[in-house]
Amino acid sequence: MKKKLLCAALAAIMLLSLAACGEAATSEESEAPAEPSEAVGESTSPESSEPAETYVVGICQLAPHTALDAATQGFKDALTEALGDAVKFEEGNAGGEQNNCITIVDGFVSDGVDLILANATGSLQAAASATADIPILGTAVTNYAIALGLDDTMIEVLGNNISGTSDLAPLDQQAAMVQELFPDSETVGLIYCSAEPNSIYQIEVVQAALEELGYACTQYAFTDVNDLASVTQTACDNSDVIYIPTDNTAANNTESIANVVLAAGVPVVCGESGICAGCGVATLSIDYYELGQITGEMAVQILTGEADVSEMAIRYDETVTKMYNAANCEALGITVPEDYEPLS
Repeated sequence: MKKKLLCAALAAIMLLSLAACGEAATSEESEAPAEPSEAVGESTSPESSEPAETYVVGICQLAPHTALDAATQGFKDALTEALGDAVKFEEGNAGGEQNNCITIVDGFVSDGVDLILANATGSLQAAASATADIPILGTAVTNYAIALGLDDTMIEVLGNNISGTSDLAPLDQQAAMVQELFPDSETVGLIYCSAEPNSIYQIEVVQAALEELGYACTQYAFTDVNDLASVTQTACDNSDVIYIPTDNTAANNTESIANVVLAAGVPVVCGESGICAGCGVATLSIDYYELGQITGEMAVQILTGEADVSEMAIRYDETVTKMYNAANCEALGITVPEDYEPLS
């Protein structure tokens, strides 16, 4: 009997010891520090990550026409390719009205967009007046200093919240194109909108180049679409050839110009492909879609913090192409050299 009692006591003691050891082990495990991969706030799942930063870009386009449309599309495609769904666009088209540009851009500022694309000079001027804080990139702007009323027209880094791309093609080469196509002509009429400072700049440069080549040049400025047809008719009556620069008002009203120049039998050499497609016979032009893509690449650098807009130089599309309007050339009996490409 005593042996049985002793065995029972020993068994009880052993059970109590095992229970104590179990409690100690549990206590030690609860007090042990977590492994680094299991630290609070970190996830071990490879599929989980912090939400990607998103960006909102406002796009103000001065008017709906071929060149500006292409620049906007190139810009959007470049951003979407680089940032995917992380970038969203707010878009406004001013329909050629400067006051509409102001309204559109003011909306972007109120919404606190991360960057503004100002497509064409009027949009750039509105954006520059609306904000000194939000980064602004221009595109299809010929000369930024002239557009913004700066003294140094050759400046490339503005040093503020504005940069972008220029659609300036070699103006001396455009003048040389007039001589190449129409060597026997004597007079050139220069048509442009007097409300567009970049058009005035181009006209002055081209006129100087044409006069060096021996042409007599006359400027024919229209104030808006209301006197465009009458000014064009006067130019046709007094010119062998007409030159039109990258002028937004002209680009938005090429049909009105075409109705006059084709009836008068006067060829038009243009500063860009969109105007040429509507009323011209030939152009030395950049690719506006490519220009937009270059601008989009600049925007990606700004949004992701890779570059500071205040340190970015104005960029250009270095590739220019001689192009011709086959229908208008045929209508006017003009044969172009073999190195000219047909407008698509």
